[in-house]
Amino acid sequence: MKEKIDYLSTLFVGIDIASRIHVISALDFNQDFFIKMKPVQNTQEGAALLESMIVDVLKVNHPFKYVVIAMESTEFYGVHLANYLSASNLLAPFSVRVYCLNPKEVKNYKKSFNDIGKNDGIDSFVIADFARVGRISIKPWCGSQYLALQRLTRHRMHITECISREKTYMLNNIFLKFSEYALLRDGEHPFSNKYGAAAEATLTEFTTNEEIVNSSVEDLVAFINTKSRGRIADPKETAKIVQAAARNSYRLDKCLYEPLTISIASSFNCISSFEKELKAIDKAILQTVQGLNPEEYTVLNSIPGIGKVYSAGILAEIGSVRAFQNANALAKYCGIVWNDNDSGDFEAKDKRMSKAGNSYLRYYIIEATGSVIRHCPEYERFYQKKYAETRNHQHKRALALISRKFIRLFYGLLDKSQLYSPEKSR
Repeated sequence: MKEKIDYLSTLFVGIDIASRIHVISALDFNQDFFIKMKPVQNTQEGAALLESMIVDVLKVNHPFKYVVIAMESTEFYGVHLANYLSASNLLAPFSVRVYCLNPKEVKNYKKSFNDIGKNDGIDSFVIADFARVGRISIKPWCGSQYLALQRLTRHRMHITECISREKTYMLNNIFLKFSEYALLRDGEHPFSNKYGAAAEATLTEFTTNEEIVNSSVEDLVAFINTKSRGRIADPKETAKIVQAAARNSYRLDKCLYEPLTISIASSFNCISSFEKELKAIDKAILQTVQGLNPEEYTVLNSIPGIGKVYSAGILAEIGSVRAFQNANALAKYCGIVWNDNDSGDFEAKDKRMSKAGNSYLRYYIIEATGSVIRHCPEYERFYQKKYAETRNHQHKRALALISRKFIRLFYGLLDKSQLYSPEKSR
């Protein structure tokens, strides 16, 4: 819902954001210039100069009671300025509202002008005029709170990627040292946690496969019980699987075993460190999100399985769902759409997802969807149905389709400020 303002008493400021030089224009409701394409440095001093330029206009022209400042949403270059102006004590008496606009919306609006010219600062006028005609439908910039949350949630994704890369790298070394063990599938694997203490000890405390082969089953059972702290239900069967894998694995030159063991041990240490950092980041995320919109956070958390961290990640990236016209616009923003512009029915067997949008939001939505599947029977049934429809890319296809379904769900809940109920999931 658009926020009501007195347009006749408002100064509309447009800022063309760049890495080094911003350009500012200011208009009244009659489209008369009060600041015309003035450049300012993208520095603290430049921000102060821009602030003073706006204040000077407001002081001289008494009819202005409000100021709306609009700029395109960029990855970083406009963040400091948006924070600076939204927190300005000099602009506060004029009920300053700062908006970070979708660049595509501004670009489309620019097309409505004929013979607008190619002046380097003309976009500042277009942005100001975009605000003047009432095109802004998003909430004002919320300051550094969302940015703080976003830094944490994005760093969390970075850490999870580091863990994934380290596991993949380590598996290559495990295959070289213990080939048959590395090839065991989940149902065949001796350890439920492939990266747990028992698995780590087996791969690092036995330097060669011969040591495992030559050990008695009783000794292996005692070893597994000790390292797992008695948490393995059938240690004897586990010992037999490990020993059989060692017996069937390739043999290496003895000079290779120790370097491989050291490398594998190092990878386990890295993974353990990353997982500790992940817990610390998750704690910081939950502390930070408490200072944001509690209503939207509560709505997201009402969906079974989504979890507090994934809710925070989604909230950090979208800010407010009212920044998006509909669920399809949100799906497009995070790149969960298909290149051939087909609908979400996804009838063809091999269509590629666009992935052209916000990769962080896409990550959190897909991860949250995977969790929701395990907690909502409706989503589990939908997943199984889509999984069975094709033999190509079954999991990825089904997960992508159910992610679209999940987007429609939480968009509707956030838009209406409603808590989840099973009826709303359909």
